[in-house]
Amino acid sequence: MKNVVILGSTGSVGESGFRVAQAMRDQVRVLGVVGNTNLKRLGEQAAELGCEFAATGNGNAEELQKELPSGCKAYAGMDAICELVSRPEVDLVLCAIVGITSLPAVLAAIRAKKIIALATKEVLVLAGTLVMKEAEKNQVKIIPVDSEHSAVFQCLEGQQKSYSKILLTCSGGPFRNTPAAQLKQVTWADAMKHPTWNMGEKVTLDSATLMNKALEMVEAHHLFAAPEEKIGVVIHPQSIVHSMVEFEDGAVIAHLSMPDMRFPVQYAFSYPERCPGGLPVLNLAKVGTLTFEDPDTVRFPSLDYAREAIRRGGVAGAVMNAANEVAYRRFKSGDAGFTDIWRIVEQTMNAIDDNRKEVSLEEIMEADRAARAFASEIQLKG
Repeated sequence: MKNVVILGSTGSVGESGFRVAQAMRDQVRVLGVVGNTNLKRLGEQAAELGCEFAATGNGNAEELQKELPSGCKAYAGMDAICELVSRPEVDLVLCAIVGITSLPAVLAAIRAKKIIALATKEVLVLAGTLVMKEAEKNQVKIIPVDSEHSAVFQCLEGQQKSYSKILLTCSGGPFRNTPAAQLKQVTWADAMKHPTWNMGEKVTLDSATLMNKALEMVEAHHLFAAPEEKIGVVIHPQSIVHSMVEFEDGAVIAHLSMPDMRFPVQYAFSYPERCPGGLPVLNLAKVGTLTFEDPDTVRFPSLDYAREAIRRGGVAGAVMNAANEVAYRRFKSGDAGFTDIWRIVEQTMNAIDDNRKEVSLEEIMEADRAARAFASEIQLKG
């Protein structure tokens, strides 16, 4: 039996973790769930899974306690969350919180030698060097839960030193074939219509701009110690091949499954074993054609930003991520157009260029704050 804590349990990936835990009751016990302000859903999850505790990042512990079943204790605040993930009885922590707020909890879990099932791109984009050093120092396994990185992880099992290129696949988003001139007219509602995945708002928008793939490139760089030139992206609209690895002998190993986030979560929960979980079996005959094409970095410059961030190192990933998060909020509020998202990211990266390769957590967070402030003030009219 593996004892698990789910961070971000009320979000899109967290709900996948919840469903997988329900299906794996014989192998997985969820000790606690952690969310933000959706206290009612936290209470429902805690009751269904028989959790010992639940925590809210920004809510009130007394209010949360009212939603919890008898015998389940409420906590609030990051200090409490860090203590909960560090408890001796915890084996694995699923990190599914969007954004940088989960970083202290991830570091606390690593230092307590817990297995990390990592779905939060921003943790490695911001602090990949620091996080991977801590993981190595504490001999902690980080199992990626992003579908692409889980695929690469599985393709590389036992062959980490013999690959020549990691190929992350990408659906291309809803505007894969949209002419550049028409991208300026894209609305929020348009961007929320992803062709193959059902995800949260931020990830859906990032998929439309390919900023999700930019973040994933930086993430892959840290997870697999891959230099920029060994990371490629291939457009694959069907989202059946989740990633591929090209090896030194010219062979390519690909990971295929139906597009369902429960697959990488289940793999992380059961690793190093595999177990049945009632997930849909891939029928290639029914799927039919699988197609691939190169990305268009002129219409979608996000991938170039990622390569630049990897080459720079230091705080560059944090700056790129912060600018993108500000651009997301500005686009959603109507303060920026769709193509302004790239303009905000590029201008912020050009303005905040720190040459230091080795940086502390405090320096990363300061760069994050500076980038957010700069990106918020960029004038877009005229």
